Amino acid sequence: MPAGSPLVSLALKWVVGATLVMAAAMGIGRFAYTPLLPQMATEFGWDFTSAGDIASANFLGYMIGALLAPALARSPMVRLYLALSLMASVATTYLGAEISGYTAWLALRLLSGVASAFCLVLVTTHLMYVLARERREALGNVHIAGVGIGIIACMGAVLLAGESAAQWGRLGGLAAVMMAVAWLLMNDRLWRPEPPATTEHEATGSLKAIWRLIAGYGFFGFGYVVAATFVVAMAERLGTSTMDPRLAWLAVGIAFVPSVYLWQALANRWGIIRTLRMAYLVEAVGVVAAGIGESLAVFLFACVLLGGTFGAITALGLSAARFAAPYNVAGAVSAMTAAFALGQWLGPAIAGRMADYFGDFVIASLLAGALLLISAGLIARYDYPQRDAN
Repeated sequence: MPAGSPLVSLALKWVVGATLVMAAAMGIGRFAYTPLLPQMATEFGWDFTSAGDIASANFLGYMIGALLAPALARSPMVRLYLALSLMASVATTYLGAEISGYTAWLALRLLSGVASAFCLVLVTTHLMYVLARERREALGNVHIAGVGIGIIACMGAVLLAGESAAQWGRLGGLAAVMMAVAWLLMNDRLWRPEPPATTEHEATGSLKAIWRLIAGYGFFGFGYVVAATFVVAMAERLGTSTMDPRLAWLAVGIAFVPSVYLWQALANRWGIIRTLRMAYLVEAVGVVAAGIGESLAVFLFACVLLGGTFGAITALGLSAARFAAPYNVAGAVSAMTAAFALGQWLGPAIAGRMADYFGDFVIASLLAGALLLISAGLIARYDYPQRDAN
Protein backbone atom coordinates (compact mmCIF):
# COMPACT_ATOMS: atom_id res chain seq x y z
CA MET A 1 0.00 0.00 0.00
CA PRO A 2 1.53 3.37 -1.00
CA ALA A 3 2.51 5.73 1.78
CA GLY A 4 -0.27 8.04 2.81
CA SER A 5 -3.05 5.99 1.14
CA PRO A 6 -6.21 5.55 3.22
CA LEU A 7 -6.81 2.28 5.05
CA VAL A 8 -10.42 2.31 3.84
CA SER A 9 -11.22 3.44 0.30
CA LEU A 10 -13.51 6.39 -0.27
CA ALA A 11 -15.92 4.22 -2.26
CA LEU A 12 -16.21 1.72 0.58
CA LYS A 13 -16.84 4.49 3.13
CA TRP A 14 -19.68 5.84 1.02
CA VAL A 15 -21.19 2.41 0.39
CA VAL A 16 -21.19 1.62 4.12
CA GLY A 17 -22.61 5.05 4.94
CA ALA A 18 -25.34 4.74 2.31
CA THR A 19 -26.16 1.23 3.54
CA LEU A 20 -26.63 2.56 7.08
CA VAL A 21 -28.91 5.32 5.78
CA MET A 22 -31.04 2.73 3.98
CA ALA A 23 -31.16 0.65 7.16
CA ALA A 24 -32.28 3.57 9.33
CA ALA A 25 -34.54 5.49 6.93
CA MET A 26 -36.11 2.53 5.11
CA GLY A 27 -35.61 -0.69 7.08
CA ILE A 28 -36.58 1.04 10.34
CA GLY A 29 -38.20 4.38 9.46
CA ARG A 30 -40.54 3.01 6.79
CA PHE A 31 -40.94 -0.66 7.65
CA ALA A 32 -40.98 -0.84 11.45
CA TYR A 33 -44.72 -0.22 11.17
CA THR A 34 -45.21 -3.72 9.70
CA PRO A 35 -44.20 -5.86 12.73
CA LEU A 36 -45.73 -3.37 15.16
CA LEU A 37 -49.05 -3.01 13.32
CA PRO A 38 -51.03 -5.83 15.05
CA GLN A 39 -49.95 -4.67 18.51
CA MET A 40 -50.71 -1.03 17.71
CA ALA A 41 -54.11 -1.98 16.29
CA THR A 42 -54.93 -3.71 19.56
CA GLU A 43 -53.63 -0.87 21.74
CA PHE A 44 -55.34 1.90 19.76
CA GLY A 45 -58.47 0.07 18.60
CA TRP A 46 -57.75 0.28 14.85
CA ASP A 47 -59.39 -1.94 12.23
CA PHE A 48 -57.55 -2.94 9.04
CA THR A 49 -58.99 0.04 7.17
CA SER A 50 -57.52 2.48 9.70
CA ALA A 51 -54.19 0.64 9.82
CA GLY A 52 -54.03 0.60 6.02
CA ASP A 53 -54.76 4.31 5.78
CA ILE A 54 -51.88 5.08 8.15
CA ALA A 55 -49.56 2.93 6.04
CA SER A 56 -50.83 4.73 2.93
CA ALA A 57 -50.05 8.10 4.53
CA ASN A 58 -46.43 7.03 4.78
CA PHE A 59 -46.34 6.06 1.12
CA LEU A 60 -48.08 9.29 0.10
CA GLY A 61 -45.31 11.15 1.92
CA TYR A 62 -42.77 9.01 0.09
CA MET A 63 -44.32 9.98 -3.25
CA ILE A 64 -44.24 13.67 -2.33
CA GLY A 65 -40.63 13.36 -1.24
CA ALA A 66 -39.66 11.53 -4.44
CA LEU A 67 -41.09 14.36 -6.54
CA LEU A 68 -39.34 17.09 -4.54
CA ALA A 69 -35.99 15.37 -3.97
CA PRO A 70 -34.45 15.90 -7.44
CA ALA A 71 -34.64 19.67 -6.92
CA LEU A 72 -32.86 19.30 -3.58
CA ALA A 73 -30.20 17.09 -5.19
CA ARG A 74 -29.39 19.93 -7.62
CA SER A 75 -29.16 22.59 -4.91
CA PRO A 76 -25.82 24.02 -3.73
CA MET A 77 -27.15 23.32 -0.21
CA VAL A 78 -27.60 19.58 -0.85
CA ARG A 79 -25.38 18.57 2.08
CA LEU A 80 -27.50 20.61 4.50
CA TYR A 81 -30.69 19.10 3.05
CA LEU A 82 -29.29 15.61 3.57
CA ALA A 83 -28.38 16.36 7.19
CA LEU A 84 -31.91 17.68 7.84
CA SER A 85 -33.40 14.62 6.12
CA LEU A 86 -31.39 12.22 8.28
CA MET A 87 -32.50 14.03 11.44
CA ALA A 88 -36.13 14.16 10.28
CA SER A 89 -36.14 10.43 9.62
CA VAL A 90 -34.83 9.72 13.12
CA ALA A 91 -37.27 12.17 14.72
CA THR A 92 -40.33 10.75 12.96
CA THR A 93 -39.33 7.27 14.10
CA TYR A 94 -38.79 8.27 17.73
CA LEU A 95 -42.00 10.34 17.92
CA GLY A 96 -43.96 7.12 17.54
CA ALA A 97 -43.22 6.73 21.24
CA GLU A 98 -44.95 10.01 22.08
CA ILE A 99 -48.27 9.96 20.19
CA SER A 100 -51.40 7.83 20.23
CA GLY A 101 -54.10 9.71 18.31
CA TYR A 102 -55.15 8.49 14.87
CA THR A 103 -54.77 11.89 13.20
CA ALA A 104 -51.35 12.37 14.78
CA TRP A 105 -50.25 9.00 13.41
CA LEU A 106 -51.45 9.92 9.93
CA ALA A 107 -49.38 13.13 10.03
CA LEU A 108 -46.32 11.44 11.52
CA ARG A 109 -46.22 8.64 8.97
CA LEU A 110 -46.70 11.16 6.16
CA LEU A 111 -43.67 13.15 7.33
CA SER A 112 -41.68 9.94 7.81
CA GLY A 113 -42.37 9.05 4.18
CA VAL A 114 -41.13 12.43 2.94
CA ALA A 115 -37.95 12.12 5.00
CA SER A 116 -37.22 8.57 3.82
CA ALA A 117 -37.62 9.57 0.16
CA PHE A 118 -35.24 12.50 0.62
CA CYS A 119 -32.70 10.16 2.24
CA LEU A 120 -32.99 7.59 -0.55
CA VAL A 121 -32.76 9.99 -3.51
CA LEU A 122 -30.07 12.31 -2.11
CA VAL A 123 -27.81 9.52 -0.89
CA THR A 124 -28.23 7.34 -3.98
CA THR A 125 -27.66 10.24 -6.39
CA HIS A 126 -24.41 11.27 -4.77
CA LEU A 127 -23.25 7.73 -4.11
CA MET A 128 -23.42 7.18 -7.90
CA TYR A 129 -21.22 10.26 -8.39
CA VAL A 130 -18.61 9.06 -5.90
CA LEU A 131 -18.54 5.52 -7.29
CA ALA A 132 -18.14 6.85 -10.85
CA ARG A 133 -15.31 9.10 -9.69
CA GLU A 134 -13.61 6.14 -7.99
CA ARG A 135 -14.40 3.81 -10.93
CA ARG A 136 -16.37 1.47 -8.68
CA GLU A 137 -19.76 1.62 -10.42
CA ALA A 138 -20.28 -2.12 -9.81
CA LEU A 139 -21.05 -1.23 -6.17
CA GLY A 140 -23.97 0.97 -7.22
CA ASN A 141 -26.81 -1.22 -5.88
CA VAL A 142 -25.06 -2.69 -2.85
CA HIS A 143 -26.47 -0.11 -0.43
CA ILE A 144 -30.07 -1.25 -1.10
CA ALA A 145 -29.28 -4.32 1.02
CA GLY A 146 -29.30 -1.92 3.99
CA VAL A 147 -33.10 -2.11 3.96
CA GLY A 148 -32.88 -5.78 4.93
CA ILE A 149 -30.25 -5.03 7.55
CA GLY A 150 -32.57 -2.41 9.02
CA ILE A 151 -35.47 -4.87 9.09
CA ILE A 152 -33.34 -7.41 10.99
CA ALA A 153 -32.07 -4.77 13.44
CA CYS A 154 -35.62 -3.51 13.84
CA MET A 155 -36.85 -6.99 14.75
CA GLY A 156 -34.18 -7.26 17.43
CA ALA A 157 -35.57 -4.13 19.08
CA VAL A 158 -39.19 -5.17 18.61
CA LEU A 159 -38.70 -8.63 20.11
CA LEU A 160 -37.55 -7.04 23.38
CA ALA A 161 -41.31 -6.59 23.87
CA GLY A 162 -43.15 -3.93 25.85
CA GLU A 163 -45.78 -1.45 24.72
CA SER A 164 -45.50 -0.12 21.18
CA ALA A 165 -44.40 3.29 22.53
CA ALA A 166 -41.35 1.72 24.15
CA GLN A 167 -40.52 -0.10 20.95
CA TRP A 168 -40.75 3.03 18.81
CA GLY A 169 -38.47 4.77 21.31
CA ARG A 170 -35.86 2.01 21.05
CA LEU A 171 -36.07 2.09 17.27
CA GLY A 172 -35.59 5.86 17.23
CA GLY A 173 -32.42 5.47 19.28
CA LEU A 174 -31.13 2.72 17.01
CA ALA A 175 -31.83 4.82 13.90
CA ALA A 176 -30.02 7.80 15.48
CA VAL A 177 -26.85 5.74 15.98
CA MET A 178 -26.96 4.46 12.40
CA MET A 179 -27.49 7.94 10.95
CA ALA A 180 -24.68 9.44 13.04
CA VAL A 181 -22.18 6.86 11.81
CA ALA A 182 -23.40 7.31 8.23
CA TRP A 183 -22.91 11.07 8.45
CA LEU A 184 -19.35 10.65 9.73
CA LEU A 185 -18.57 8.39 6.78
CA MET A 186 -20.14 10.58 4.08
CA ASN A 187 -19.55 14.10 5.41
CA ASP A 188 -16.86 15.26 3.01
CA ARG A 189 -16.34 17.77 0.22
CA LEU A 190 -17.57 15.52 -2.56
CA TRP A 191 -21.14 16.69 -2.06
CA ARG A 192 -22.03 18.98 -4.91
CA PRO A 193 -25.19 19.92 -6.87
CA GLU A 194 -26.43 17.35 -9.39
CA PRO A 195 -26.41 18.81 -12.95
CA PRO A 196 -29.77 19.18 -14.71
CA ALA A 197 -30.87 17.10 -17.70
CA THR A 198 -29.34 18.09 -21.05
CA THR A 199 -32.24 19.51 -23.08
CA GLU A 200 -36.00 19.60 -22.65
CA HIS A 201 -36.51 17.63 -25.89
CA GLU A 202 -34.11 14.86 -24.88
CA ALA A 203 -35.51 14.73 -21.35
CA THR A 204 -39.14 14.47 -22.50
CA GLY A 205 -38.35 11.95 -25.21
CA SER A 206 -36.42 9.64 -22.92
CA LEU A 207 -39.27 9.51 -20.40
CA LYS A 208 -41.84 8.73 -23.11
CA ALA A 209 -39.67 5.84 -24.24
CA ILE A 210 -39.74 4.07 -20.87
CA TRP A 211 -43.43 4.31 -20.02
CA ARG A 212 -43.72 0.51 -19.78
CA LEU A 213 -40.99 0.41 -17.16
CA ILE A 214 -42.63 3.24 -15.22
CA ALA A 215 -46.13 1.70 -15.34
CA GLY A 216 -44.83 -1.74 -14.37
CA TYR A 217 -42.93 -0.22 -11.45
CA GLY A 218 -46.12 1.42 -10.23
CA PHE A 219 -48.01 -1.90 -10.31
CA PHE A 220 -45.09 -3.45 -8.46
CA GLY A 221 -45.47 -0.81 -5.74
CA PHE A 222 -49.06 -1.93 -5.16
CA GLY A 223 -48.28 -5.62 -5.54
CA TYR A 224 -45.49 -5.96 -3.01
CA VAL A 225 -46.80 -3.54 -0.42
CA VAL A 226 -49.95 -5.52 0.35
CA ALA A 227 -47.83 -8.30 1.83
CA ALA A 228 -45.12 -5.96 3.11
CA THR A 229 -47.68 -4.03 5.17
CA PHE A 230 -49.89 -6.84 6.44
CA VAL A 231 -47.60 -9.89 6.52
CA VAL A 232 -47.50 -10.03 10.34
CA ALA A 233 -51.28 -9.65 10.51
CA MET A 234 -51.52 -12.48 7.95
CA ALA A 235 -49.26 -14.62 10.15
CA GLU A 236 -51.48 -13.98 13.16
CA ARG A 237 -54.45 -15.33 11.23
CA LEU A 238 -52.74 -18.69 10.75
CA GLY A 239 -53.48 -19.31 14.42
CA THR A 240 -50.23 -21.24 14.99
CA SER A 241 -48.73 -21.40 18.48
CA THR A 242 -45.33 -22.57 17.25
CA MET A 243 -44.08 -19.16 16.03
CA ASP A 244 -44.27 -15.54 17.09
CA PRO A 245 -46.07 -13.92 14.10
CA ARG A 246 -43.56 -11.09 14.06
CA LEU A 247 -40.86 -13.56 13.03
CA ALA A 248 -42.48 -13.58 9.60
CA TRP A 249 -41.06 -10.09 9.07
CA LEU A 250 -37.66 -11.27 10.29
CA ALA A 251 -37.74 -13.96 7.59
CA VAL A 252 -38.43 -11.24 5.04
CA GLY A 253 -35.45 -9.21 6.27
CA ILE A 254 -33.05 -12.17 6.28
CA ALA A 255 -34.02 -13.07 2.70
CA PHE A 256 -33.70 -9.42 1.63
CA VAL A 257 -30.02 -8.92 2.45
CA PRO A 258 -28.44 -11.37 -0.04
CA SER A 259 -31.16 -10.93 -2.66
CA VAL A 260 -29.79 -7.68 -4.09
CA TYR A 261 -26.44 -9.34 -4.84
CA LEU A 262 -27.95 -12.57 -6.18
CA TRP A 263 -30.38 -10.90 -8.59
CA GLN A 264 -27.69 -8.46 -9.72
CA ALA A 265 -25.47 -11.44 -10.58
CA LEU A 266 -28.32 -12.85 -12.67
CA ALA A 267 -28.81 -9.46 -14.34
CA ASN A 268 -25.12 -9.38 -15.27
CA ARG A 269 -25.65 -12.72 -17.02
CA TRP A 270 -29.16 -12.41 -18.49
CA GLY A 271 -29.66 -8.65 -18.81
CA ILE A 272 -31.66 -6.37 -16.54
CA ILE A 273 -35.03 -6.62 -18.31
CA ARG A 274 -35.13 -10.42 -18.43
CA THR A 275 -34.04 -10.65 -14.78
CA LEU A 276 -36.52 -7.99 -13.68
CA ARG A 277 -39.33 -9.86 -15.41
CA MET A 278 -38.39 -13.10 -13.63
CA ALA A 279 -38.27 -11.29 -10.27
CA TYR A 280 -41.79 -9.92 -10.83
CA LEU A 281 -43.07 -13.46 -11.47
CA VAL A 282 -41.33 -14.89 -8.39
CA GLU A 283 -42.71 -12.11 -6.21
CA ALA A 284 -46.23 -12.70 -7.56
CA VAL A 285 -46.00 -16.29 -6.31
CA GLY A 286 -44.82 -15.11 -2.88
CA VAL A 287 -47.50 -12.46 -2.49
CA VAL A 288 -50.32 -14.85 -3.42
CA ALA A 289 -48.91 -17.63 -1.22
CA ALA A 290 -48.78 -15.25 1.76
CA GLY A 291 -52.47 -14.47 1.35
CA ILE A 292 -53.84 -17.94 0.69
CA GLY A 293 -51.33 -20.22 2.43
CA GLU A 294 -52.76 -22.09 5.42
CA SER A 295 -49.65 -23.85 6.71
CA LEU A 296 -46.63 -22.37 8.48
CA ALA A 297 -44.21 -23.88 5.93
CA VAL A 298 -46.03 -22.31 2.97
CA PHE A 299 -46.26 -18.96 4.74
CA LEU A 300 -42.55 -18.84 5.60
CA PHE A 301 -41.75 -19.82 2.00
CA ALA A 302 -43.89 -16.88 0.89
CA CYS A 303 -41.97 -14.55 3.24
CA VAL A 304 -38.67 -15.70 1.76
CA LEU A 305 -39.95 -15.06 -1.77
CA LEU A 306 -41.18 -11.60 -0.76
CA GLY A 307 -37.96 -10.63 0.99
CA GLY A 308 -35.90 -12.22 -1.76
CA THR A 309 -37.40 -10.07 -4.52
CA PHE A 310 -38.74 -6.66 -3.53
CA GLY A 311 -35.37 -5.06 -2.77
CA ALA A 312 -33.82 -6.52 -5.89
CA ILE A 313 -36.73 -5.31 -8.04
CA THR A 314 -36.33 -1.84 -6.56
CA ALA A 315 -32.64 -1.77 -7.48
CA LEU A 316 -32.99 -3.39 -10.91
CA GLY A 317 -35.90 -1.15 -11.88
CA LEU A 318 -33.89 1.99 -11.18
CA SER A 319 -30.88 0.55 -13.02
CA ALA A 320 -33.08 -0.17 -16.04
CA ALA A 321 -34.37 3.40 -15.98
CA ARG A 322 -30.84 4.79 -15.96
CA PHE A 323 -29.95 2.71 -19.02
CA ALA A 324 -33.20 3.51 -20.82
CA ALA A 325 -33.12 7.29 -20.29
CA PRO A 326 -29.46 8.31 -20.59
CA TYR A 327 -30.39 11.94 -21.33
CA ASN A 328 -32.52 12.34 -18.22
CA VAL A 329 -31.37 10.00 -15.48
CA ALA A 330 -32.66 12.17 -12.63
CA GLY A 331 -36.06 12.53 -14.31
CA ALA A 332 -36.28 8.80 -15.01
CA VAL A 333 -35.42 7.83 -11.44
CA SER A 334 -37.88 10.41 -10.11
CA ALA A 335 -40.68 9.17 -12.42
CA MET A 336 -40.04 5.54 -11.48
CA THR A 337 -39.97 6.37 -7.77
CA ALA A 338 -43.16 8.43 -8.01
CA ALA A 339 -45.01 5.61 -9.83
CA PHE A 340 -43.72 3.15 -7.24
CA ALA A 341 -44.88 5.41 -4.43
CA LEU A 342 -48.32 5.85 -6.03
CA GLY A 343 -48.79 2.09 -6.06
CA GLN A 344 -47.64 1.87 -2.45
CA TRP A 345 -50.02 4.65 -1.44
CA LEU A 346 -53.06 2.90 -2.91
CA GLY A 347 -52.11 -0.64 -1.89
CA PRO A 348 -52.55 -0.59 1.92
CA ALA A 349 -55.73 1.52 1.80
CA ILE A 350 -57.41 -0.81 -0.70
CA ALA A 351 -56.08 -4.03 0.86
CA GLY A 352 -57.13 -2.94 4.35
CA ARG A 353 -60.69 -2.31 3.18
CA MET A 354 -60.77 -5.64 1.36
CA ALA A 355 -59.58 -7.45 4.50
CA ASP A 356 -62.29 -5.81 6.63
CA TYR A 357 -64.97 -6.60 4.03
CA PHE A 358 -64.00 -10.21 3.22
CA GLY A 359 -62.55 -11.12 6.61
CA ASP A 360 -59.12 -12.15 5.27
CA PHE A 361 -56.39 -11.12 2.82
CA VAL A 362 -57.09 -13.67 0.09
CA ILE A 363 -58.75 -11.34 -2.43
CA ALA A 364 -56.28 -8.51 -1.74
CA SER A 365 -53.35 -10.90 -2.26
CA LEU A 366 -54.79 -12.23 -5.51
CA LEU A 367 -55.21 -8.66 -6.76
CA ALA A 368 -51.61 -7.86 -5.79
CA GLY A 369 -50.35 -10.98 -7.57
CA ALA A 370 -52.33 -10.09 -10.70
CA LEU A 371 -50.76 -6.61 -10.79
CA LEU A 372 -47.29 -8.12 -10.52
CA LEU A 373 -48.10 -10.38 -13.48
CA ILE A 374 -49.17 -7.26 -15.41
CA SER A 375 -45.82 -5.67 -14.50
CA ALA A 376 -43.97 -8.66 -15.96
CA GLY A 377 -46.17 -8.52 -19.07
CA LEU A 378 -45.53 -4.83 -19.63
CA ILE A 379 -41.77 -5.12 -19.62
CA ALA A 380 -41.85 -8.39 -21.59
CA ARG A 381 -42.76 -6.20 -24.58
CA TYR A 382 -40.22 -3.52 -23.72
CA ASP A 383 -37.77 -3.12 -26.59
CA TYR A 384 -35.12 -0.54 -25.78
CA PRO A 385 -31.62 -1.54 -26.96
CA GLN A 386 -30.20 -4.14 -24.59
CA ARG A 387 -27.23 -2.13 -23.39
CA ASP A 388 -27.91 -3.55 -19.93
CA ALA A 389 -26.78 -7.07 -20.79
CA ASN A 390 -23.09 -6.42 -20.31
